[in-house]
Amino acid sequence: MANCKNCSAPIPADTIVCSYCGTRNDTDLTGIHEFTEVVPGHERICPRCEVAMKTIDLKIGGTFLIERCDTCMGMFFDSGELEALIKATVKNVSHVNHNKLKELYALQRHDEYGITYIKCPVCETIMNRVNFGQRSGVIIDRCPDHGLWLDGGELRHLLEWVKAGGKMYNDKREEMKRKMEAREDIKVRRATTVHSGGGFDTYGATLRHSDPDLFTIVGRVIKWLVG
Repeated sequence: MANCKNCSAPIPADTIVCSYCGTRNDTDLTGIHEFTEVVPGHERICPRCEVAMKTIDLKIGGTFLIERCDTCMGMFFDSGELEALIKATVKNVSHVNHNKLKELYALQRHDEYGITYIKCPVCETIMNRVNFGQRSGVIIDRCPDHGLWLDGGELRHLLEWVKAGGKMYNDKREEMKRKMEAREDIKVRRATTVHSGGGFDTYGATLRHSDPDLFTIVGRVIKWLVG
């Protein structure tokens, strides 16, 4: 858990505002990764505060630029950048800490914005609200063409979730889901094949299209009895 830069009080993972002194802390990047400010080639406007954001170079694998608003501490990541930051920052997660995940899921975010839809800083189209990793509890704003926005405090909450094994747990669930769907697909295809007169019967014996049906057999028996 991080501490307030002003009064040193502990700050929960769901906020960047100290509940004791009210100081807004830049805890999303301080202590997570070194960075330097650079002069941007073009200006991007914060979708929350409508002020120009600063461009920051995280220097991950060379030049790694993101935008950050000094007012709300929100950040905009181009497509794939957040995943790259998580991979470079959180390593060697070997188990799932279910107790920590329960704590994170139980957190009520100090959401000062409510449920609002904001514009992409690049194309200014309304972004989609998505639960990152499906179960992280961090609702990001994503533009399908340009990237995603994290409000202040959401990056640290997200990294805590990854460190606790949340991403690992979700990846395993998704893999299991895909396997179950593949098995169901095989069952449906087998049932369709049997229904169409080919394939295998209940006991695994081959069904031939030339086998007579029940009505044909009954008709033959009646003909034999009468004749």
